[in-house]
Amino acid sequence: MVEASNIFPIWKVENNCILSMHGDITIVYKASLPEIFTLSERDYETYHQALTRAIKLLPQHSIFHKQDWFIASNYKADFQKDDQSFLTKSSEKFFNERPFLEHECFIYLTKKPAGRKLSSSVYNNILRKTIVPVQTIDPVLIGDFLDAAGQFESVLKDSGFVSLQRLNDDELAGTANKAGIIERYCFLLAKEQMPVIRDVHIKDGIHVGDKKVEVYSLSDTEDLPALCGSRINYDKYSTDRTKFSIGFASPLGALLNCNHILNQYVFIEDAQKTIKRLESKKLRLQSLSAYSRENSINRNATNDFLNEAIASGRLPVKAHFNVMAWSDNQAKAKDLKNLVSSAMAQMDAVAKQETDGQPQIWFAGLPGNEADFPMNDTFDTFLEQSTCFFNLETNYRSSVSQYGIRFGDRLTGNPINVDISNEPFDLGWINNRSKFCLGASGSGKSFLLNHMLRSYYEQGSHVVVMDIGHSYRGLCELVGGYYFTYTEEDPIKFNPFYLADGEVMDTEKRESIKTLLLALWKKDDEPYRRSEYVAISNALTLYLAHLEKNPDIFPCFNSFYEYLMFEYMQVLENGKVKEKDFDIGNFLYVLNPYYKGGEFDYLLNATENLDMLHERFIVFELDNLKEHPILFGVTVMVIMELVISKMRKLKGIRKIMLIEECWKAIIKPGTAEYIRYLFKTMRKFYGEPIVVTQEIEDIISSPIVKNAIINNSDCKILLDQSKYENKFEIIQELLGLTDKEKAQVLSLNKANDPARKYKEVFISLGNGHSKVYRTEVSIEEYLAYSTEEREKLLVHEYAAKYGGILKGIGILAQEIRDGKRI
Repeated sequence: MVEASNIFPIWKVENNCILSMHGDITIVYKASLPEIFTLSERDYETYHQALTRAIKLLPQHSIFHKQDWFIASNYKADFQKDDQSFLTKSSEKFFNERPFLEHECFIYLTKKPAGRKLSSSVYNNILRKTIVPVQTIDPVLIGDFLDAAGQFESVLKDSGFVSLQRLNDDELAGTANKAGIIERYCFLLAKEQMPVIRDVHIKDGIHVGDKKVEVYSLSDTEDLPALCGSRINYDKYSTDRTKFSIGFASPLGALLNCNHILNQYVFIEDAQKTIKRLESKKLRLQSLSAYSRENSINRNATNDFLNEAIASGRLPVKAHFNVMAWSDNQAKAKDLKNLVSSAMAQMDAVAKQETDGQPQIWFAGLPGNEADFPMNDTFDTFLEQSTCFFNLETNYRSSVSQYGIRFGDRLTGNPINVDISNEPFDLGWINNRSKFCLGASGSGKSFLLNHMLRSYYEQGSHVVVMDIGHSYRGLCELVGGYYFTYTEEDPIKFNPFYLADGEVMDTEKRESIKTLLLALWKKDDEPYRRSEYVAISNALTLYLAHLEKNPDIFPCFNSFYEYLMFEYMQVLENGKVKEKDFDIGNFLYVLNPYYKGGEFDYLLNATENLDMLHERFIVFELDNLKEHPILFGVTVMVIMELVISKMRKLKGIRKIMLIEECWKAIIKPGTAEYIRYLFKTMRKFYGEPIVVTQEIEDIISSPIVKNAIINNSDCKILLDQSKYENKFEIIQELLGLTDKEKAQVLSLNKANDPARKYKEVFISLGNGHSKVYRTEVSIEEYLAYSTEEREKLLVHEYAAKYGGILKGIGILAQEIRDGKRI
């Protein structure tokens, strides 16, 4: 057994650098990469060019080493919060221990001293018993290298694709309680894993503790693909009309589902010496070409390489790429070769399993020891081609915002917090929080909106819903909100005259009541005179004063009507209001159906569900009202007054106005302007109007939706559009979607995990910020959101049987998990 101290190549860590025994200096960055499945074909090309420009800035005798760690992890649920709701706890239990690959990316920039002896599989520091530095570090060279590294960092940051954070001494060498990157590599430690020392064996393969490490490399041109680029098509998400792009090396990154480290090396030497060496090689092959066709082919290839280098100004480099894979489970370790070979085959490459040179390659991957890489395992190429083999993406990131919605990572379903309102607004991606949602019937539209509204409600928002189809009844009952609907047995009731505690009869409240009274009195096409408006205004003012003097009178339409019949008549008799200016008899006659004993005496005399200003979840179910000439108009005016009142009176509180499907019914003269007003004004009062539809024809036929709603909705949400795949260009043009977004939309639900029940959703936040997420929920959430009639009836049956919807859902969900219910 060899003592590690005798062969360990790292001399010390200081000034945020790693210094090797041979005088190599290494700077380490932690890189934040773009999220997978979010870049377009043009993005990949721009990204690739930025990487090439950045690496070109590095000086001669330097090494670029990119190391991507993918470690199997599990979602750790948080059960410690006391204020978690029933559905939140259910979600935490559902996702607890959900497996995913945790990704970290490190970039090492190493500067070798001039004249340093190169390593090979035969000569390597790991085979030496002692190491003595061959020269001291030149301060001038260090300064030049640090300047080049600074320029490298600036180019990548300016590209907008990568952000870099330089690691400090503690992050490199570690502390007593936290392992540094050097220690983590030696012992294959996960990100948050406590420091632990493991035996490392390099005889008969590499063993780190109980982990058997296997190395698969791309180190020979014969094993490389004939063509390479910045991207490839991802067939799982592509269609006949769209090609879905992923990074060229993505199959070796997040798509390779096992513990692995992807090492990407680019060695920058003296370009002129390289060309001179290749010229000599070409002449040698020329001499031998008559003896072998293979020599003739190699001569032509070398000649083409030299022509390309000189004619196009390409930078010749040496490169190497390898995958270090391991498994804690010995049974799964047998599948590693198949997994890695299959991943490389997707790139049209052939995996070479390293055996004899495996220890040297592993040892050279140690942070700070890049200069000790065995150069016989590299190949000549150009910088542009070498960067094609870089992993360019990472996993979906979770927002730290407190206003997020729980969605699933598209790749694994790992739960992430997604803020589609405040965070993108603060970042300048969107100018308003308005949302437009398009989804065909059965695509999971109402299910998604239930999930969204429940998240908003639990975060303190006020929610008002206009619905057709009872999609939100279960959620409304669960949170104890107000649910307004119409049936013959229990007709819809309001009370616009009622004031909740702390509420005052301000100007807007007065105006809304006067507007309502005039609408009930006059037909849509019948104008009212100014004198009539003034008379009603005076009558309302006197009625309010009458209520103050008589606090035992309950404010409602009945008491207002009675005041007009008895008290206000005296005002008329005294001649203060002339009959020609206000026909009180006609007014009372027309409004008599809303007074006690009339046909609609219930409508404006509610005695329950009165405090709508402070109630945070209110649903107006308009299915049975949408064709009623009286009830529908009154209901819409009540909703208008309610939303505007919340907008202006609830300072600093988010207000949500959801119009689902019923917008088709309310786009009529008098209410169309209200919709336009909401989408142009609500944003100023911390409000979010959301409109939902399922038919593209509805968008085309409605100028209100097309112009006012779509143009003022910076957030666009689309569900499965496979029905419109052959005519999606119409939707794309109307919604202003890019080709990348079109490919994302048409990829929805193309390759869902058959072992899990979920649907995917596309969300665009403007300026190219778009993603596809999983809408995956617990059984309890599913039962609360479900719009299937059979499931809704079952939930209500259990709610009635067990004394409440919350307890009913809990028992039903457990029975489903136990297999007692399907």
